[in-house]
Amino acid sequence: MNFVKHDVKAVNGASAVESAVVSAFPAPPAAAHKWPISYESIELISVVADIVVIFSASTLAGVIYHMRVYGTPGDILQYFGSAGVVSALFVSLMKARRMYKPAALLALRNQLRTIVLLWTAVFFLLAGTVFTLKVGSELSRGASLLFAALGLTALIVHRVCWRSLLTKGMTNRRFSGRRIVLITDCRRQVETSLAHSLAGLGFRLERHFPLPPPERGSHRRADMISSAIECVRGSEVEEIVVGTDLKNWTELRGLIAELRILPFPVNLIPVGTASEIFNQPSHELGNSVCVEVQRGPLTSLEYAAKRCIDIVCAGTGLLVLLPLLAVVAVAIKLDSPGPVLFRQRRCGFNGRCFQIYKFRTMSVLEDGATITQAQCGDNRVTPLGRWLRRTSVDELPQLLNVLEGRMSLVGPRPHAVAHDTQFDKVVRNYAFRHRVKPGLTGWAQVNGCRGPTPTPQDIERRVQHDLWYIDNWSFGLDLAIMLQTVVEVVRSRNAY
Repeated sequence: MNFVKHDVKAVNGASAVESAVVSAFPAPPAAAHKWPISYESIELISVVADIVVIFSASTLAGVIYHMRVYGTPGDILQYFGSAGVVSALFVSLMKARRMYKPAALLALRNQLRTIVLLWTAVFFLLAGTVFTLKVGSELSRGASLLFAALGLTALIVHRVCWRSLLTKGMTNRRFSGRRIVLITDCRRQVETSLAHSLAGLGFRLERHFPLPPPERGSHRRADMISSAIECVRGSEVEEIVVGTDLKNWTELRGLIAELRILPFPVNLIPVGTASEIFNQPSHELGNSVCVEVQRGPLTSLEYAAKRCIDIVCAGTGLLVLLPLLAVVAVAIKLDSPGPVLFRQRRCGFNGRCFQIYKFRTMSVLEDGATITQAQCGDNRVTPLGRWLRRTSVDELPQLLNVLEGRMSLVGPRPHAVAHDTQFDKVVRNYAFRHRVKPGLTGWAQVNGCRGPTPTPQDIERRVQHDLWYIDNWSFGLDLAIMLQTVVEVVRSRNAY
C-alpha cells in the first residue's frame, strides 16, 4: 500500500464520539508547505530521473569528447541511441531488484553498491556484444568510456541528493496526498505508530477511530463504527484505511461488511506477528493462494545459468592457468616430500561430502576427527606453501571441483567435516550454509572473514555473511564478489 499526506482539517458536524477520539488522539501537526508530489509517485519519478541522467551523461560525454578531438559536437542521435540502450538495461535491472522503492532509495549504501555493480555489468555486457558483433568501428571508445564515468558519477550524486530529499520530505511531512479516515483495531502503541507513519508518508488524516476490544462491549464498538461511517458520508474523505491484527479476523470481516455502504476504497494494513506473511511472495496454486515462506536459494533457470557460468569460467581458467599450475606442481615436488595435491573431505550442498582439491602447502595431510587450523607462523606450512597460501594459488585446483559440480565459483567456503561438526554445535543456523553449493570465494571472504576462526564470534560472523549472501543472491552480487576477491588476494588479509 502506498501512503501519502495532506494537512489535517476538521470535519463539520462531528459527533460526541468523534470529538472524544480526536481529543484522545490528536492528529500530527501539518507541514507549512507541501510539495506537488505524492509518496506513491516516488518510484515513477526515480525511474524517469535515472533515464534523464543517463541521456544527459551520454550527450554531454559525446559532445565533450568530439569537441576536444574533432572540434565538432558529433552525432547527437548516436548519443541518444547509446543512452537508450544503456538506460533500458540499467533501469530494467534496477527495477527487477526493486531498487526504486522508497525504502530501497533510503538505504544509500545498498543503493550505491547496486548502482556500481549494475552499471559496470551493463557496460561489460555491451562491450562484449560490440566485440562479438564487430561493430566497434561505429562507436567511439573514448566517448563510451567518458559516458561510463560521467554516468556513474551522475547516478551516485543523484542518489545522494534523492535520499536527502526523501528524508526531508518524510521528516517534515512535505508530501501531498489524499484525505483518509483511519480505523484501528489493535494495541494503542501500534495505533499511535501507525497514525504517525501515515501522516509522515503523506496522508491527510481527517479522523482516527480506535475500536474497543470486543470483550469491552459490542454496542460501544458498533457505535464507533457507525460514527466512522457518518463521518465519511458527505465529507471530502477519499479513502478508508483499516489497521488491525489478523487474529481479529472475525471482527474484521464484520467491519468490512459494514463499510461496504461507503463508495470509497477500503485498504487494510495488517499489524502484529501475522502481518509478516504479507512480506512473502505468493502465487496461485489451483484455486488456492500459495505463500512462499522460505525462498529456494535458486530457481531452476537461475541454477542453470549459474552452472553454465561456473563451467565456462572454470574451464577457461584451467586452460589459461595450465602453465602456472604445472610450474607450481613441479615446485611443490622439489620443495618438500609428499603429494602435489591435498585432498580433504568437506561438506557441500545439502550436507553431502566431497573431496576438495588444493595444492599441498603443509607437511601434514590432516583429514580425521580432529583438525588443527593453520595459524600465523605455523611451522607445519612449507616455505613454498607460505607463498601459495598468501596469494591463494593453493586454491586454484578447486576449479576441478567446480567442473565436477561439487562447488561453484561463488558461495560459502566449505569447511572440513570435523570443523562442520564442531561449528554446528556452537553457531545457531550454521547448517543453513549448506542450502547452496560451496564456493571458491564468498561474501564472507571479501568482507574480511578469511582464514582461521579461533573463537565462536569469528565463525558466527562468517556464518552471518554466508547467510546474507544466500538470502540476497544475484548475478550482480556474484560479479561483485569475484571482483572484490582480486582486491582481497592482493591485500592478503588473514592468509596464513
